[in-house]
Amino acid sequence: MLKAAARPRQWQQWVCTSCLLQRAAPARQRRRFATSPKSASVGDPSIIPASGVTALRADDFILRSVFDYPHVWRDFSSLPGGFNVGLFRNSFLKEPKGFITFAQVSLSKARAIVAKVLAASSVAEYRAIVRDLDRLSDILCRVLDVADFVRVTHPDRQTQYMASKAWDMVYQYMNELNTMTGLHDQLVVAMSNPDVTAVWSEEEQAVAKVLKLDFTKSAVNLPQKYRDRFVELSSEISTVASAFVQEMEPDQHTLIFPSSEFKGMDPVQARNMTQNGKVHLPTLSGHAALALRTVHDSDVRKHIYYASRTASQRSVDMLEYLMKLRAELAAISGFESYGHLALRDRMMARSPEAVDQFLRALVESNKPRAVQEMEELLAEKRKHYPNSSRVDPWDKDYYSDMLRKTLRLSGRQGDLLAPYFSLGVVMQGLSRLFTNLYGIRLVPKQPLLGETWHPDVRRLDVMSDTDGHVAVLYCDLFYRPDKLENPAHFTLRCSREISEAEMTEVWEQSRHDPEMAVFANPELAANDGMAFSRHGTTIKQLPTIALVCDFPQPSKKGDQPALLSFFQLETLFHEMGHAIHSVLARTSFQTVSGTRCATDLAELPSTLMEYFAADAAVLAEFARHHQTNDPLPHRMVAQKVRQARRFEASDTENQIILAMLDQALHSPLARSPAFDSTDVFHGIQRNYGSGPPDPPGTRWQGFFGHLSGYGSTYYSYLFDRVLAQRVWDVVFASGKEGGALRRENGEKLKESLLKWGGGRDPWRCLADVLGDERLSEGGEEAMALVGSWGSTKQV
Repeated sequence: MLKAAARPRQWQQWVCTSCLLQRAAPARQRRRFATSPKSASVGDPSIIPASGVTALRADDFILRSVFDYPHVWRDFSSLPGGFNVGLFRNSFLKEPKGFITFAQVSLSKARAIVAKVLAASSVAEYRAIVRDLDRLSDILCRVLDVADFVRVTHPDRQTQYMASKAWDMVYQYMNELNTMTGLHDQLVVAMSNPDVTAVWSEEEQAVAKVLKLDFTKSAVNLPQKYRDRFVELSSEISTVASAFVQEMEPDQHTLIFPSSEFKGMDPVQARNMTQNGKVHLPTLSGHAALALRTVHDSDVRKHIYYASRTASQRSVDMLEYLMKLRAELAAISGFESYGHLALRDRMMARSPEAVDQFLRALVESNKPRAVQEMEELLAEKRKHYPNSSRVDPWDKDYYSDMLRKTLRLSGRQGDLLAPYFSLGVVMQGLSRLFTNLYGIRLVPKQPLLGETWHPDVRRLDVMSDTDGHVAVLYCDLFYRPDKLENPAHFTLRCSREISEAEMTEVWEQSRHDPEMAVFANPELAANDGMAFSRHGTTIKQLPTIALVCDFPQPSKKGDQPALLSFFQLETLFHEMGHAIHSVLARTSFQTVSGTRCATDLAELPSTLMEYFAADAAVLAEFARHHQTNDPLPHRMVAQKVRQARRFEASDTENQIILAMLDQALHSPLARSPAFDSTDVFHGIQRNYGSGPPDPPGTRWQGFFGHLSGYGSTYYSYLFDRVLAQRVWDVVFASGKEGGALRRENGEKLKESLLKWGGGRDPWRCLADVLGDERLSEGGEEAMALVGSWGSTKQV
């Protein structure tokens, strides 16, 4: 059995690359693709041996083919027999019940580490505590991250069920750890001893601070009665937050209008809702949003607006109860408000006061454009109603849509951009972009038996020019009825350095413990059979990532690939931004690996990627018509971007108001007997909005579902938008003169920010990448400076 475990390596290249190149496209297209210079270009081939150039071009072409042509993927992924290697090549996950075994073995390892940490007494043992606690976290996260992904993604119900059971087992143990004071106390002892901390690396110091904050947030430093109440509150908050999202509802569920009053709306859409001459409009629906944009009758729009902005009193009561629970939790933990508690943990802002400085500065930088946009809306309204003196709340979407129509591509028949964005071409473009910027590329890899959860899933190996194999990326990008509705990035396993002692320990366990899977060597044993890298004496588990989207399926006949809209293109670039962060931040400690950085920095790499998606030089690298091979006329993209950003300042202002609402609801106000979330929301609108506030009687905040998960951190979306704009302008010169493709620019971003994950102070990273020392210490002044940069540009 030990020899058999290595056999799959002999099968990885059984499909002939030359045959794949011939079969990749229909016969009428082969010559065109083969002779197109863009279809073969990968960076600068002059520094690569001729044989290397051929291999790179083959990888580049196959990457496109396995996504665009189903028959190529079938040939590429087919294996002549073999044995089950387990989901993600995790040797425990060869069958559903393997999740339980995986959890049990992991818990056994975790308990041994807990015992070791609690028994530490010498300087040498205390020096190892951060590494031991990081390994403890990794052991638990190996189960939790995979199980959480599988239970919401895997098509097999039994596998979902077993993954959920495994998740529950490990999560329960984590809750037990959260009530233990010993681990926290031992970490504090280690951090207080200069002889211990003197040998810790910068990354190790960062991990220690993160772990200590995590313990503090779990209230392990409080007396027992307060810890018990903390646990009770945490459980109730989780229940109420979930109920708030799932049970939110409007005061009126359906609105009824005579069909004659729906002029302006798409007649097909209106007819689908019409019964006996009456339109039955669901209040919270895409149809209601469409009606607000297109129905000519102002009174109809007014009724729709009121209904769609008025949550039920029960929803509002539940929201306010959630805020009061969080306020009590903060008080027990010794914080002035829940905002102070939430922002202390892995947040660049660090305090509500700093967030306030950022938002106020952003209001001022954004206001001139927002006011101008409202004046343009009023001018448009006066074309129809000359005596109008204001834009009413139910007018905003209607007249915005009118002005956007003037920017739509003329003579439009379907989506004119989609034919240039076949999924395979876009994946090819992403690989070329990453090669230019970071020296890494995406290489299709044959999945082994049992490795993936569906035949649609493509495995890509992320290969570096200098470091070889650096990550595994599973792409589940095509629509299926049983899949997640929203695009998402999942980190299934983080980077972490594995010591020789750990490998020896697990190897010995695997040889003597009947519960353990069988492995071919110590490296595989230490990684559960999953991917790892070796550089000299250093062994690291490789980042393993899953991307899930719901793009259209390619034609079963193979004559048309999946074609993406520009919005879907941006979505894929955005999610790849998260993935590239996980790939490049291959830290030695999983606690700070990849996207496990400051929460209000995590969206920067992904938001930045959206700028690359619209850049002319980047698009010229790959965007070609799937039938004619003609290059994409960039003016079409520029027009699309102008249309999307036509009222960007107004959209930004709305997000600022929501971020301010989030801060106010999690402030000390929530503990006041007179706390009224409706008054708070309307007051913020009046004080900071350029447009009309919601009318009396409405209570939209009862629909603000993001409050369930964000909890005083909603500003992060705006914060990262501003930072992404700044990085694009400063580091990549706004794409001018090919700045988006220059290796030195990519290296600067990687070396200054991306590679650190959460292992370095994020303000130091920002100061370095932007060359601005005013940011280096963070604090309220730095937050205000970021806000002053704004997030919108004249289009």
